[in-house]
Amino acid sequence: MASIRAMGILCVACLGLCAGPDVFAAEMDDKEGFLAGFERRATATQSKQPGWAVPLFAPYSGLIQSIRLDFTRQVSNTGVKTWNYGGAKGLNFIPLPNTQIDINFPAYYQRSSGTGDGAGDFAFGVKYRLFTANEKKGNYSVLVGLATSLPTGSYSNGASHAVITPNIAIGKGWGRFDVQTVASINLPTGNTGRLGRHVTWHTLGQLHLGKYFWPEIENSTTFYQGGANDGQVQNHILPGFMFGKIKFKPEDPESRTGISVGAGMQFATTHFHLHDHMPIFSARVTF
Repeated sequence: MASIRAMGILCVACLGLCAGPDVFAAEMDDKEGFLAGFERRATATQSKQPGWAVPLFAPYSGLIQSIRLDFTRQVSNTGVKTWNYGGAKGLNFIPLPNTQIDINFPAYYQRSSGTGDGAGDFAFGVKYRLFTANEKKGNYSVLVGLATSLPTGSYSNGASHAVITPNIAIGKGWGRFDVQTVASINLPTGNTGRLGRHVTWHTLGQLHLGKYFWPEIENSTTFYQGGANDGQVQNHILPGFMFGKIKFKPEDPESRTGISVGAGMQFATTHFHLHDHMPIFSARVTF
């Protein structure tokens, strides 16, 4: 419980650092209503960054406001097929300028072996955008984040202790092409000898074709330190695409609400890998 309280205090402190008192004063003086002000703030914040699609699998180097669900199927080395419903995704919103809050609900795991089905861990996090410029002023974005997962999973569908994950994301675009790279490290708050620490590095390139189509290829590398896979390196590539966003009210230029969908297939490229041939499907409603 002490570690959970500490992480809660840490996240609140990060949020406090992201916003000065003048920001709160501006919100209190706002006469336009909560929802209108919320949408205006999100629009103003996102207008300063590139309008790239949120990647299919890798974390995004910008700020987003959405409700998201992912669905994947992993095949283990023993042939067990595991469906992941939800993808441990959920709600992302922009409460303050340059700041994003993530609330990720537990995924549900269903295995072909018929054993160990159940929910995973609950997670939340905060991201702060350090630098950005839209396509007309430089086409780049840099942010840092801090995520925390809590051991709420059933059976072996989650970690035995809370895990803190700091991360940094960088993106740069050239016309209709962009490259984004994200690095993170998992830091368990207990039982590190069994859980281990691992560094994950995502790099992707995506191209904007037409109005809605975003083909991409992602590379994900995991470096294991400690735990059962100590010293191992796992790498996957993921060709895929995103399609959207399709506005619900295209006739309204100020309307933010829309939907994006995407799909792809992840393949292992290293001899050591915990899973292979993972199809992924994703749906996001942005608001």
